[in-house]
Amino acid sequence: MGEATWLIVVAVLGVIALLFLVMRTKLQAFLALILISFIVGLAVGMTPNEIIETFETGMGETVAFIAIVIGLGAMFGEILRVSGGAERLALTMINKFGEKRSSWALGIAGLIISIPIFLDVALVILMPILYTLANKTKKSLLYFGVPLLAGLLVAHGMIPPTPGPIAASSIIGADLGWVILFGVLVGVPAMILAGPMFGSFISKKIHVPVPEAMNEQAAALADLEEKADAKENQKELPSFISVLSIILLPLILMLLNTLAPFILEEGSVLRGILVFIGHPYAALTITTLLTFYIFGTKRGYSKDEIQQITTKSLEPAGIIILITGAGGIFGEMLVASGVGDVLASAMEQVQLPLVVFAFLTAALLRIAVGSVTVAMVTSSSIVAPVISTMSISDPMMAVLVITIASGAVIAPHVSDSGFWMVNRYFGMSVGDTLKSWTVLATIISLVGFGLTLILSLFLM
Repeated sequence: MGEATWLIVVAVLGVIALLFLVMRTKLQAFLALILISFIVGLAVGMTPNEIIETFETGMGETVAFIAIVIGLGAMFGEILRVSGGAERLALTMINKFGEKRSSWALGIAGLIISIPIFLDVALVILMPILYTLANKTKKSLLYFGVPLLAGLLVAHGMIPPTPGPIAASSIIGADLGWVILFGVLVGVPAMILAGPMFGSFISKKIHVPVPEAMNEQAAALADLEEKADAKENQKELPSFISVLSIILLPLILMLLNTLAPFILEEGSVLRGILVFIGHPYAALTITTLLTFYIFGTKRGYSKDEIQQITTKSLEPAGIIILITGAGGIFGEMLVASGVGDVLASAMEQVQLPLVVFAFLTAALLRIAVGSVTVAMVTSSSIVAPVISTMSISDPMMAVLVITIASGAVIAPHVSDSGFWMVNRYFGMSVGDTLKSWTVLATIISLVGFGLTLILSLFLM
């Protein structure tokens, strides 16, 4: 590898590091990725027309897929939120598991709820349940909060159709069915270790009472819980089965799409049907329309109200789509400029496994940027050109997405908006937030990396 090429790579990575160290919002992430892409193109001597063409290719190929998927996911998640689906799921699971095993119920509930609903929104919805449980049992808020947070973070980072995994899968070219399968296989053990098990330990070390300002919310929810089996409340919240079914529906359909070629003969009618309805576009369209009817129209919402709800849901989705598109531009620029080949060659020379490279890239970006989604998008854009130089199976591509997700959830600190949300809602000091939320996320990250490393030994 020539000295000039090394200088280009070092310069590009230096610019990336500098921009991300000063970046603090998703808008800044979008602008940074666009600027970095221009710098890469100019650094390797591309003409203005070549740079523009690369921009159009990178944005078009990426957004063409993720815009529809993220948009549909955001709409069905918002309808579910407004209808009270998250509360119904959590309350029913706590009731079924019992108070003694409520931490396990909350971990599983968080894992399911955060699939259609953004992590920060899900946390705000479910915090009153935690306050009620903490007041009833006099236990540390962390005993209930850590399992819930672990479930929310695992689903947010590893299981489509949440934005991060969708974006990473699109940029890398991984099949969503495989990503869902490995996301669950890796995410459940990570949630158990970082949730109920770590929560039981840390709650004995740090006693966090319900913040005084939040006691009114806790009292209101306690009243709701007392009426949980009353007929009037059954009308207020949707049924547990309907909520669980609508969340699992797109996951099952996409898994069937992936597994159909392995279990059915080519050319069979059933295989064709499963492949069609299991495509992310079809699976999420079916789910979204059913959500509109079951949790919207049947519960008394008018067409105008449903439109207002879904329109509002697209506001946060819009910036995520732009960031992912910018990540696609960045990845395409690395391919067109030849920097991807240089990175692949450098990895080969130092004998760095691809899984380790993917994890370290995502982890460094997460620590610098703070955002899980931005870290996943950017690291996927860096890893994708390297993957294009290798022959990798579909299952291994999905494992790489989960590896990137594992790196992208590591060590949240003061640059992470989620850090301050947990700090505020739990009423903890910065030090206690680091000891609980940061350690929890790091456990998920390291367990996820360990499991994907083991899987890669069988799939590479």
